[in-house]
Amino acid sequence: MKIAIVVSEAIPFSKTGGLADVAGTLYRQYRKMGEDVYLFVPLYRRTFEKFQSEIEETSFYFDISMDRDSKPCKVYKLMEKGTITLKSKPEKLYFIANKEFFDRSELYEEWFGEYHDNADRFAFFCKSVLELIKALGVNFDIIHCHDWQTGLIPLYLKTIYSNSDVFRGTRTVFTIHNVAYQGLFPPDKLNITGLGNEVFHPEGIEFYGKISYLKAGIISADAITTVSKSYAKEILTPDYGFSMDGILRKRANSIYGIVNGIDYDEWDPATDPHIPFKYNKNRLSGKKNNKKELLNKCLLEDDSEKPLLCFIGRLSFQKGVDLLIASLDDFILRDANLIIIGKGQVEYHEPLSFLQQKYPKNVYFYNGFDEPFAHLAYAAADIFLMPSRYEPCGLGQMIAMRYGAIPVARRTGGLADLIEDGVSGFLFESFTKEAFSLAIKTALYTYRYKKLWIELVKNAMSKNFSWEKSAKEYLDLYATLLK
Repeated sequence: MKIAIVVSEAIPFSKTGGLADVAGTLYRQYRKMGEDVYLFVPLYRRTFEKFQSEIEETSFYFDISMDRDSKPCKVYKLMEKGTITLKSKPEKLYFIANKEFFDRSELYEEWFGEYHDNADRFAFFCKSVLELIKALGVNFDIIHCHDWQTGLIPLYLKTIYSNSDVFRGTRTVFTIHNVAYQGLFPPDKLNITGLGNEVFHPEGIEFYGKISYLKAGIISADAITTVSKSYAKEILTPDYGFSMDGILRKRANSIYGIVNGIDYDEWDPATDPHIPFKYNKNRLSGKKNNKKELLNKCLLEDDSEKPLLCFIGRLSFQKGVDLLIASLDDFILRDANLIIIGKGQVEYHEPLSFLQQKYPKNVYFYNGFDEPFAHLAYAAADIFLMPSRYEPCGLGQMIAMRYGAIPVARRTGGLADLIEDGVSGFLFESFTKEAFSLAIKTALYTYRYKKLWIELVKNAMSKNFSWEKSAKEYLDLYATLLK
């Protein structure tokens, strides 16, 4: 089976969130399984700066039509004899390059907001990938697109590229990682896409007077997937569908929930190079030592018997950071230490900094993200907090359980699918301070009973969240589409 993965970010080359982890790791897993898979991703500034010694320009060059203008597209690939192996030879990984669109400090937005020309940038990316596939002459069985940045591709294959022989028999899968991100643009951007007014209507890509690249993928893909089974059901409802629920319900028979996985080579407390003390579920002493290491590093009260609570993630409305702040009252902070690692919405910085100032021996707030520091925090934490309003899948709870940190999380999306309440974590229902606080207090109370707590830790660490199972589910879906 010939598979193309098209995505706007992928580890180790570019990343703003979990999308990059999913796409990059799925590509590696397919390679490991012997599948004939290609990866197409933009060549951002940070990608070029970090990997310029590993990549080389190809002979492929295209002028991509953009309304009344055209933009040059160059194509790069990884060197055949580079040091990056991605589990096997990565010669089928291509970067779409255009300095005007991708030579920027960030991927999608900066402090002032989203880039004003994101519609142009990702229409260009989608067209460039399809032109490159034509030039390569590869008749892909499946083109697997991810999120709104690639949503035009399934629609293009049914419209302006429908007569291209290379795409004859190709099926498309469109994965929605977060339906809240919809790729909304003014209607005058329709000219940039190369599509006509025949697609600008409520059953097409029109969405409350705007163009939606996400909707383009929803209405056109042969199959739609989301990143957990619960989220696949939730997005069909007004509460979680972000006004896309109506069009999604029309495609309900083509929607599948396939949970994400994590890279077990990267996330393994027995071998993790970022943590000073290795451990596994049968030898947990290293976890306690990592806890002491982190407490000292953060200048917190060096009491390894006191439970350590940890939050790692985006400081955002979705992640329930406001609920986190409201629920961490004096009672909880007297009974535990707390470490928060993340960056995001600036309105959360001040209250989190205030908590740190108020409890300097018990609270540490790191405004940013540092990969080694995050690894150490997972390895040190006793309790991992995820009070999300909604969570399509979530990687944090999987990593936490892998490292023996017991999640306290809201029963939604992938959190509900993967955490067994009272067995490998603690779940709460309503998005309220009272419900979240009660769940934390239950976890803290259980922590006092060491034998019971160790049983929870071993249950959590025994879970299998590797990508192999999820990759097989995707392959089964692909096979069904090709029948």
